[in-house]
Amino acid sequence: MTAAALPASDLLARHRATLDQALEAIRTRAYWSPHPEHPKAYGEHGSLDAAAGKAAFDALLGTRLDLGQPGTDDWVGGEVSPYGPDLGVTYPHADLDVLLPAMKAGQRAWRDAGPEVRALVSLEILKRISDRTHEFAHAVMHTSGQAFMMAFQAGGPHAQDRGLEAVAYAYAEQVRTPGTAEWSKPQGKRDPLELTKSFTAVPRGIALMVGCNTFPTWNGYPGLFASLATGNAVLVKPHPRAVLPLALTVGVAREVLAVAGFSPDLVALAAERPGEGIAKTLATRPEIRIVDYTGSTAFGDWLEANARQAHVFTEKAGVNTVVIESTDRYQGMLSNLAFSLSLYSGQMCTTPQNLLIPREGIATDEGHKSYDDVTADLGRAVAGLLGDDARANALLGAIVNPDVKARLEAAAGLGEVALASREITHPDFPDAVVRTPVIVKLDGAKPDDEAAYMSECFGPVSFAVAVDSAADAVELLRRTVREKGAMTVGAYTSDPEVERAIEEVCLEESAQLSLNLTGGVYVNQTAAFSDFHGSGGNPAANAALTDGAFVANRFRVIEVRREG
Repeated sequence: MTAAALPASDLLARHRATLDQALEAIRTRAYWSPHPEHPKAYGEHGSLDAAAGKAAFDALLGTRLDLGQPGTDDWVGGEVSPYGPDLGVTYPHADLDVLLPAMKAGQRAWRDAGPEVRALVSLEILKRISDRTHEFAHAVMHTSGQAFMMAFQAGGPHAQDRGLEAVAYAYAEQVRTPGTAEWSKPQGKRDPLELTKSFTAVPRGIALMVGCNTFPTWNGYPGLFASLATGNAVLVKPHPRAVLPLALTVGVAREVLAVAGFSPDLVALAAERPGEGIAKTLATRPEIRIVDYTGSTAFGDWLEANARQAHVFTEKAGVNTVVIESTDRYQGMLSNLAFSLSLYSGQMCTTPQNLLIPREGIATDEGHKSYDDVTADLGRAVAGLLGDDARANALLGAIVNPDVKARLEAAAGLGEVALASREITHPDFPDAVVRTPVIVKLDGAKPDDEAAYMSECFGPVSFAVAVDSAADAVELLRRTVREKGAMTVGAYTSDPEVERAIEEVCLEESAQLSLNLTGGVYVNQTAAFSDFHGSGGNPAANAALTDGAFVANRFRVIEVRREG
């Protein structure tokens, strides 16, 4: 197809207003989203409704997803849904020596298009993904194990919001410098020195986006769209258990790039054979100049140490902590924490792990509550929330892989169990592994217990850690964030001095803090355009989603000076 199929004027008419709203949203940090959260909002203006989306997903199963990429030398697959079924989809396996040069060849025209066109093309990609949200939701559900409603929202509109947010930041940073300038320096009685200067945002090169299993779109879209909007080609390397959502994304991106008059090879997929482990090979190739990664600390550290030719953005792991010192809404606190611990079986990088509770207890609006009272009441709150199996399945989803299940089962042997995990049968997917959370009581003064709570235990596992005082809780919080990192910190206190101390720790150690959440906002949820996901300032992540620093180093400004 040619550029006439989707000219820049059409893109401007379709998406410039949305881009302007996104720019205003990141400036004000107020609530805004162009992507509806409710499934019933879809089905008009070309978007797929629930039935059509499910049918589109079903039609993918057992098929070959041909993206039309150059250099395909094999077809690979093997995804098995955490709910049980084999997906049976196969994807192109790339000869990198053919694919990477083809990707690089498209960058010149993409660079010369300029920031606005790149942003508008990116918004068209996001719009077409949004129209297929129902289809994408099933793809996310059956690769991540998220329950359908969470897969729909987090894998659909919330992920699309994060992608749009990255585009807005990318555009803002690129247009900060004018395209041209007339420079005149007075020289007294002599003629002034005069130069005409031009400034061009140029991409670093090919960006590698290494996808994760649990949130393939939500965690993947910020890096993908930040790199694309700043002029870089993007090679998408999905997690081998979660290829489908990102393969569909690549397909949409290639389609839009082609009709907009650009090389579709600016975005490509790098699927791998079972056990091939191509991420290390890709990340260290000289053509790769940017790496985005979400996953384990071990591999994130390896990337930061070894991908020396690239600028590496990592979201790794941390030990998320909640300080429970006092509260004037005890039941609200319990309810809020119960939901936070249960959502998606704790398989979120923002789920609280350590609950620091003074061993002498806490003050509440219901009177004094001992450490044992708090742990028992929290256990009852979780059990009550998940007591109905239908509701539990809708909140928990499925355990994403055997490692999470093994950690859950091992946690019960680490201390006294305040809440035991139980098995739940899914009525539609009997092979799904569904488990409720476990809460284990530990003593902050015991070295053996410290070894447990100072290590990340990803999954539905939380530790109620007894500490000597509020001051000890604050210091343990500081040490945890400094040594292990944290994507989130929560705190419950009605004492202004304790609140100030916790806030100071989070400011000094660069951790995002949520205080006294007792309603419908939870510590493990963040809103695009307003909340920062991670900070880039502690060991859990070296970048934040999304801020200026996340996009600014994906391009450089090159100046050309001319006399006259």
